[in-house]
Amino acid sequence: MQTDQVEDLEAPENTEGEQTEAIKQRKNGLYPGVTDELAENMKQGWADTERHDLQPVPQARFTAERRAAVSAAFPGERLVVPAGNLKVRANDTDYPFRPSSDYVYLTGDDTEDGVLVFEPDGDGGHEVTAYLLPRSDRENGEFWLSGQGELWVGRRNSLTENEKLLGVAVKDVRELADALKEATGPVRVLRGYDAGLEAALTDKVTAERDEEFRVFLSELRRVKDAWEIEQLRFACEATARGFEDVVRVLDKAEATSERYIEGTFFLRARVEGNDVGYGSICASGPHATTLHWVRNDGAVRSGDLLLLDAGVETRTYYTADVTRTLPVNGTFTPLQRKIYDAVYDAQEAGIAAVTPGAPYRAFHDAAQRVLAERLVAWGLLGDLDVEKVLELGLQRRWTLHGTGHMLGLDVHDCAAARTENYVAGDLEPGVVLTVEPGLYFQADDLTVPEEYRGIGVRIEDDILVTEDGNVNLSDQLPRRADEVEAWMARLKG
Repeated sequence: MQTDQVEDLEAPENTEGEQTEAIKQRKNGLYPGVTDELAENMKQGWADTERHDLQPVPQARFTAERRAAVSAAFPGERLVVPAGNLKVRANDTDYPFRPSSDYVYLTGDDTEDGVLVFEPDGDGGHEVTAYLLPRSDRENGEFWLSGQGELWVGRRNSLTENEKLLGVAVKDVRELADALKEATGPVRVLRGYDAGLEAALTDKVTAERDEEFRVFLSELRRVKDAWEIEQLRFACEATARGFEDVVRVLDKAEATSERYIEGTFFLRARVEGNDVGYGSICASGPHATTLHWVRNDGAVRSGDLLLLDAGVETRTYYTADVTRTLPVNGTFTPLQRKIYDAVYDAQEAGIAAVTPGAPYRAFHDAAQRVLAERLVAWGLLGDLDVEKVLELGLQRRWTLHGTGHMLGLDVHDCAAARTENYVAGDLEPGVVLTVEPGLYFQADDLTVPEEYRGIGVRIEDDILVTEDGNVNLSDQLPRRADEVEAWMARLKG
């Protein structure tokens, strides 16, 4: 952490708009130990680091096509898509910044405070500009006196550099508020990411128009392009390596806790990607029956099952979402295997139902039917037949959740899409979704035999709809019980 000496020189937290006050504040005594001579010295003797040989980011061609689709959908309207701002974690420390997914989708940029603006050009199209923070100012001292200056947090791209990288016009974001105040005509803004920006647009926007814009952007992301599919493929490959890492250290996890598993997978996510795409679920024993167990503070015991639900988020923010249920000691007990095989068979049925033109709900219905059949066969539903169980939804006591969701920049992607274009729609090539059936027998469930209680199993893979069927993007990891055991034995070697 910072030393006391450095803290004496650090500026109080302020926004970019206040950086020009840095020297005034210093002269007013707010920066102890900074003399006029030091301030003048810090202005001088710095090399020119402008980069002139930059090429556009790999996704630039695709982001241009996406912006064109947005422009065509809203002729004559001003559209505003913010990246978001830093968020305080505690006192004077911030969470690592993660830009809004729609902003990333349309720009390829990932810096805080950025805003993409579609300005109507009068001919039904738009002039599109990314408003970004420029390099921090050396003349007024912002680069070393501000806690967000380059000396503290690292170099930013210049506006010219960002134009080359992103393939879009770039201006100083500090000029945007005044520009928006002068805006006339209909305006739509993506809400929830930049409160200051929303406040500046209060009298120009409506909740109804903004919600229509949010829904449109969510649905635009539904079908993945070739570049996105490669990002998701890499996310799955890195995730598979993270699962292998975990198997290799299960003995250490037994000596500590589920947190050893969480930390092991996180290391892979940070080395190969940006982060984990969501809070890793490292659920051992009865914790596996809690769907979103992210406390990860429980014991890992030989003889129990480990339900590991985790995904690497790439440096371009696309995430995998994969689950495997593993016997901690490498071998399923007969009952664990019976339950596991039921979930595996359900997943097989679900994956087979993922085809172009099929109703979105088909893979869920197929998986639920298999699980209902097994529950009936095991005598857990009295004398009811499978059709009646499905009609009444009684299998849901133990299957609990839907069998999947769309995947992309968000782990639950396209969440704002309309029902008719999502769960009540049809699948088409380029859609990526998870197939993740499960069975969960709670530790306190008196309706099942005692030996079932505390067992939770889920198997999840990331499936791409193709022209003639589907591709399992996460098939690097074994799924069948005997293959899982052989894979674990090989890794634990």
